[in-house]
Amino acid sequence: MVHITLPDGKEKSFADSEVAVRDVVSSLGDSWTRNAVAAEYGGRVVDLHQNISGDGAFRVLTQSDDVGLRTLRHTASHVLALAVQELFPGVKFAIGPAIAEGFYYDFDVETPFTPEDLERIEAKMHEILKAKPEIHREVWDKDKARRYFSGKNQPYKLELIDDIEDEHVSIYVLGAFTDLCAGPHLPDARRIKSFKVLNSAGAYWRGDSSKTMLQRIYATAFFKKKDLDEHLARRAEAEKRDHRKLGKTLDLFEVRDEAGGGLVFWYPKGAVIRDVVERYLKHEYKERGYELVFTPHIAKADLWRTSGHFDYYADNMYTMDVEAQQYVLKPMNCPGHILVFKRRLYSYRDLPIRVAEMGTVYRRELSGTLHGMLRVRGFTQDDAHLFCAPEQVSEEVDKELSFAIDVLTACGFKDFSVELSVRDPNDEEKYAGLPQEWDHAERALEEAVQRRGLEYKRMEGEAVFYGPKIDVKVIDAIGRPWQLSTIQFDFNLPKRFDITYVAKGGDRKEVVMVHRALLGSIERFVGILTEHFAGAFPLWLAPVQVVVLPISSEDPTYAEKVRHQLHEAGMRVELDARDEKIGYRIRDAEVHKIPYMLVVGKREAEASTVAVRARSQGDLGSRKVDDFIAEMVDEVSSRR
Repeated sequence: MVHITLPDGKEKSFADSEVAVRDVVSSLGDSWTRNAVAAEYGGRVVDLHQNISGDGAFRVLTQSDDVGLRTLRHTASHVLALAVQELFPGVKFAIGPAIAEGFYYDFDVETPFTPEDLERIEAKMHEILKAKPEIHREVWDKDKARRYFSGKNQPYKLELIDDIEDEHVSIYVLGAFTDLCAGPHLPDARRIKSFKVLNSAGAYWRGDSSKTMLQRIYATAFFKKKDLDEHLARRAEAEKRDHRKLGKTLDLFEVRDEAGGGLVFWYPKGAVIRDVVERYLKHEYKERGYELVFTPHIAKADLWRTSGHFDYYADNMYTMDVEAQQYVLKPMNCPGHILVFKRRLYSYRDLPIRVAEMGTVYRRELSGTLHGMLRVRGFTQDDAHLFCAPEQVSEEVDKELSFAIDVLTACGFKDFSVELSVRDPNDEEKYAGLPQEWDHAERALEEAVQRRGLEYKRMEGEAVFYGPKIDVKVIDAIGRPWQLSTIQFDFNLPKRFDITYVAKGGDRKEVVMVHRALLGSIERFVGILTEHFAGAFPLWLAPVQVVVLPISSEDPTYAEKVRHQLHEAGMRVELDARDEKIGYRIRDAEVHKIPYMLVVGKREAEASTVAVRARSQGDLGSRKVDDFIAEMVDEVSSRR
């Protein structure tokens, strides 16, 4: 028999040893049958095409559940694949998952898809859905699946089959399209009504540049048209804010193909933003008791063997041989900071020791995962490691969380949420450290978040093996969450490196080590910041804060005097005395998102004033130069 337990505690039994999920849902009533998208049974998601056996908790999933939306999108990806199959005979299929913003499917075709192709594909999808195709699931043994996909000349499916350990595979059939797929899928494709094919891009098979370049079609789908319309509006706004476009338009930064993917060039104006952020952080480090260090960009591979990274992270490292000795371009700063700490033996009176570095690291990311400034191969972390005694943990976590919120607030973010990643209580053996150490650390993290009154989500079982952590997410100007700050305990490296201090009784005790990053990487943070402000940075961050615009280019003497006064006051100022009309130069300054424009002519020269225009407010009238400088200084110091 099959025994299920419903969310309200009620139980239902079925006489057979196996029962269809569809029949279980049907037994609950017509309302559930109409609204069911999938189900959760025994902790795993199943769809209405599957059977269940044994005993377990059962919950119907509807379109209001996150899983429901993913199921809709996953099914829509198969409709997309069927449309491509009908329009492009001979196409080879790779994978087609649901993702955060919609779904995609990867195809191997002779030529890249054009915008016109995408329009035809979307129209074909509508045509397919009007025909009300049926969906059903089958279970095949691997030999049958191999024969089928070999006969269809589908090499990517054959490779995927080889990766499956089970001797049976799940197959879904949607109309004339048969796919190797674990599901779940909708019970009825007619629920797919509001969707949009968005764009296509190249994507290497399995993200590996040594493999075939496929064509990935991105699309999205929602249960309601209103939700689709809102998503498309947000997407259009996000495209306007794309840091890659703005970085090039505003001459801030760029990834150059000549140098290689994932390697960022900071142009002079972008370097100004980076410098301002880093100087602000370094000032805060000193104020909050950090010691600033610099560690080498390369180190012997033995160091990474001691840390354990070489055994588990080697595929993401760049290595080189120097005089028969293997070296590694550092992928993280932790071992270097540990060596800094271990240069002497500390007493409990010296702790905590806070070591900080703007440390540049290198990781061998697959080319298919790279994305502008947000996912790169070389980047600089605002990295810090805290070495403290157990009794100092709670206070240190409080300080670090406050530090993170203070910095993110100063940089223009207002809304935050936190994910608290803790161990799986049912599998404690896989974690480094003692249970009491984990209890202490998890409690310190959770209490710190609660004291700050931050919204947080407890992520059971999401901690990495070496310690629990909190990740701080910011919500940007168009409502997108970005994970930035991290506070992470480490119960692994102190043991590997034998990091100790002299306790009160004179005994040597193991330190508690905490990793901390406020911005994550400088590259990613500035990329996010660029999109958050749409390139219109606040005055304290703007690469050019003021431009002086003489009405006539014939005699820029007074304009140069104003520029000099502003420069001497510490402002980042330019003089635009080009032989162009004043209206053109004002528009150009607005295009480059310069916060203030000072228009000066004969009248302003006689009165020692400037006519002020603000990027966001237009004409602000006349000001004495000294008064304008005072207002600027106040705005910069308050970081408005």
